[in-house]
Amino acid sequence: MKSTLRRAIAIGVTGFAVAAGGFAAHAQRDTKEENQRPKLSLKAQPNVGIAPARVVLTAELTGGSNDFQEYYCPTVLWDWADGTESESTFDCEPYEAGRSEIKRRYTVQHTFRAGAHKVWVRLKRNDRLLASANVTIQIQPGRGIEDER
Repeated sequence: MKSTLRRAIAIGVTGFAVAAGGFAAHAQRDTKEENQRPKLSLKAQPNVGIAPARVVLTAELTGGSNDFQEYYCPTVLWDWADGTESESTFDCEPYEAGRSEIKRRYTVQHTFRAGAHKVWVRLKRNDRLLASANVTIQIQPGRGIEDER
């Protein structure tokens, strides 16, 4: 009875160790991919203004690998928080590991009317969201009637 119990415990401990090792290897792969994945940020210049305000927005990928395949040649979607969106798709050469490089900076201009605008940039491939970032822009009313609309 004792030897059967010891054998069952030994098999259980071995099975647990194998499962834990597999989990650790999976977590290590996920961590390695996260270390290679660039981070997306969004900045606005200026982020406070008087309507109508022309604002330059810069989305930037920092860190990670220069040839991170998932971010190679994405579709860039801008949500202006005023009911409009813009989308850019680029014509790129086929991806080649170790040779193709991701684009790290996307810059656009947009004119905003009065109000608080939470602008989003999203990198997509097909219908899959790869990364997103946002920034809030505060625009004060101007003096003209056109600025108030």
